[in-house]
Amino acid sequence: MLCDKQKVLEMRQRLGVNIDHVATVRNARGSQYPDPTEAAILAERAGADGITAHLREDRRHIRDEDIERISDAISIPLNFEMAATAEMQAIALRHRPHAVCIVPERREERTTEGGLNVAGDDNRLARFVAPLIDAGCRVSMFIAADSDQIAASHRIGAQVVELHTGAYCDFHYEGDFEKRDAELVRIREMAAYAHSLGLEVHAGHGLTYDTVAPIAGIPEIRELNIGHFLISQAIFVGLENAITEMRRMMNEARSE
Repeated sequence: MLCDKQKVLEMRQRLGVNIDHVATVRNARGSQYPDPTEAAILAERAGADGITAHLREDRRHIRDEDIERISDAISIPLNFEMAATAEMQAIALRHRPHAVCIVPERREERTTEGGLNVAGDDNRLARFVAPLIDAGCRVSMFIAADSDQIAASHRIGAQVVELHTGAYCDFHYEGDFEKRDAELVRIREMAAYAHSLGLEVHAGHGLTYDTVAPIAGIPEIRELNIGHFLISQAIFVGLENAITEMRRMMNEARSE
């Protein structure tokens, strides 16, 4: 009989494609193209298992109408990233996406810079996520690979945690391989801890062809959410080719 780790590895690891930055390019010119809905359709055709879109308070990339159009256009799950605000909760409850990922958000940041502090805001977040869960949304907390944050996410009723891989990727590209490897060990240990609590484990932020394999190879991680790199790579090879190659590398990492 296969050991538990082997069984988990043999489960297909899902790839969620974040199409936010297609909208970033569109909004830079104030035009109607490129269309993030078209990108979502192409991603599904290329083998994406889900589409991620982050509706920010300032609407810097994805807009309200994009969420509705994407929801209607795809047959794979939509992962709706959002801050824990009353406005975003109301939008999520209106659309009822398959998944809702709660992320920290600051107006001045270029991208999401770290994980959500669930442990420091657990009472409010427990009340915030309850209606989403009742509406049938699968709630995920975007957090650092930290035991306190994982335990708090479990305590408030989240079904999923998404571990922030940004520091791991930054250390890799800075050439600080000692810190990179230490961060990878931490992600691996925290993925196992979250799994032991019954949480489904996802990961994402900053992943590229150069950094994806060690993360994809962690048995407990069921899904990777990748956006900026795939949209960037699409400039050179097209979106379908970029996704197909990422999918191949993930599959290869799981089979080793």
